[in-house]
Amino acid sequence: MGCNSSIQYEDRKSEKGMKAAVLIQNWYRCYKARLELRRLQAMNIFESIEYADEQDQLQLANFFSFMLENYTPNNKETSESLSQLFINTRKRKLDPETFIRNINVPDTYYGPRLKFPLTFSDVILLIDAFKENQILHARYVLQLLQEVKKVLQQLPNIVPVSSTVSKELTVCGDIHGKLDDLFLIFYKNGLPSGNNRYIFNGDFVDRGQNSMEVLMVLFSFLLVYPNDVYLNRGNHEDYLMNMRYGFTKEIMQKYKEHGGKILRSLEDVYTWLPIGTIIDEKILVIHGGISENTDLNILKQIKRNKMKSVLMPPITCSRIDLKHGHHDLPLSSISAIDQLSKIEWDQMVNILWSDPRSKKGCHPNTSRGGGCYFGPDVTNNILTKFALKMIIRSHECKPEGYDVCHDGKIVTVFSASNYYEEGSNRGAYIKLSQDNIPRFFQYQSNHLTQGKTLHERVDIVESAAFKILGERMISQKSSLIKAFQKYDPNNTGKISVSDWAKAAEEVLELSLPWLSLCPRLVKVIENGYVLYKMGFKDMPIVKAPQVAKSGMVETLVRYRSDLKIIFNIIDKDQSGLISMEEFRAMWKLFSSHYNIDIEDAYVDQLANSMDLNKDGSIDFNEFLTAFDVVHRLDRNSIKSQN
Repeated sequence: MGCNSSIQYEDRKSEKGMKAAVLIQNWYRCYKARLELRRLQAMNIFESIEYADEQDQLQLANFFSFMLENYTPNNKETSESLSQLFINTRKRKLDPETFIRNINVPDTYYGPRLKFPLTFSDVILLIDAFKENQILHARYVLQLLQEVKKVLQQLPNIVPVSSTVSKELTVCGDIHGKLDDLFLIFYKNGLPSGNNRYIFNGDFVDRGQNSMEVLMVLFSFLLVYPNDVYLNRGNHEDYLMNMRYGFTKEIMQKYKEHGGKILRSLEDVYTWLPIGTIIDEKILVIHGGISENTDLNILKQIKRNKMKSVLMPPITCSRIDLKHGHHDLPLSSISAIDQLSKIEWDQMVNILWSDPRSKKGCHPNTSRGGGCYFGPDVTNNILTKFALKMIIRSHECKPEGYDVCHDGKIVTVFSASNYYEEGSNRGAYIKLSQDNIPRFFQYQSNHLTQGKTLHERVDIVESAAFKILGERMISQKSSLIKAFQKYDPNNTGKISVSDWAKAAEEVLELSLPWLSLCPRLVKVIENGYVLYKMGFKDMPIVKAPQVAKSGMVETLVRYRSDLKIIFNIIDKDQSGLISMEEFRAMWKLFSSHYNIDIEDAYVDQLANSMDLNKDGSIDFNEFLTAFDVVHRLDRNSIKSQN
């Protein structure tokens, strides 16, 4: 009896233990699921705002055309600056090799001193130097770019690659200046070599802080292993994209005196990057995607070096307003010889910008503003037409670093981990053997969040997402208030949650779950109503000069990135200074094209306040910095530290 009782007791104890374990497991699964839902919601916010920014960027193309048609400069120098936006008419005083030889490398420079032709040892020296945060001297940067251009010019638009038993092939997606991710890939997968081939599928630069170092490492490996390292062009290998997303600023900060020369050399090198790779005539590797009109035969014949930027669509002499007397524009050089046709340009844009979706057909890519959304039927048609098996592409940040859709025929790989914020996403790369079946390898660089709990990491990502959403809302505060007030005819200060969500989506044009976001952004009261004016009290504020009018403040914050690109183009020497005359002329065109109603007197008053030394020039970088979005939380934390 005693023995049986003991056994029964142990059985009951074991059963209770199992139930407790199951309860704990269920709780933990639910806990992780809730955190994952928050992370994915934050990713959705990041992605929506990123695509809206890209849409703004692509819409600048219309303004550039408008500017060319309507700008009547008063001096030859400014006219040449404008014409160079569209046609490469720069005259070099010295040939590139002579210019590079004349750049002195001082004895105080302790970085790598490259010798050409490069060897594998040179690349290792370069990698070790970058790990120590050293900056490669401008002379070697320019020399490396010159050598890379020579190699790229020999390559076809779509480079054929053959698989072999002994040589595996690794495909990497967007790196975006994240040097830690590139080194992590090399650590896990090995350095490029004759037996370890790589395809890097575009978007090497922008956003990350080490775009130059990423580019130099990739270009160096291309020079050492030209038959085993392949580089495709992405939509960020574009000098106008670089002006918005950080690479231009990085170069000017790191190279100052020679920054302009490096930028011009890069602009040229970008155009020679191949637009795709094809493996065994079965797998097409391109950065963005396809459309229903994608034609590999046309793409193989395009003079790819004619596409300086996706923001520079083909122009014709008829679009230039001759009656305004643009005598300095080199009209004779604007011809079919110097630019892609409209058909060719569309083919290139789709390859660089398009995204797959589950909906059938081909539709305008309304999120990004360029390229198209293509459905599974489009994928099947293009694969069948060109006897392909699969398309590997990048271009989209994926939470797990990769994604498979269209019945396995479209594979997305994205190699920049923590793309939006530390902990936001994993990176991945693909390995292909002779069977051409993709195998996925994931990773995540976690220097900043190492040692933090899962909950803390999600909090960091979520907080960053709501910060940028708050910036977006504060830049359109007046428009939002007006939209909310349409649902509040009696001016009670409150509207329903559903009306608030409708108004927010209407004004901000972001595809977000506004109903679920509402409690995080505005004060919700009883019966499903919100106090729509209260939400802005907890949002960031705009720092602005006292002379600025409220409407102007919001406008300049909203269009700050666009304005910076436009004025960087005018500021040819990247000095940060432009004349008051140029500022007024360009502002009038900008406000006219974008239908912005701000009195010229306000613009003049604000510009004059920025011209501190009254020399007739304004520091436009300071002008834009004056309209910073400041987060209250950041400001309070700074105060507490002081």
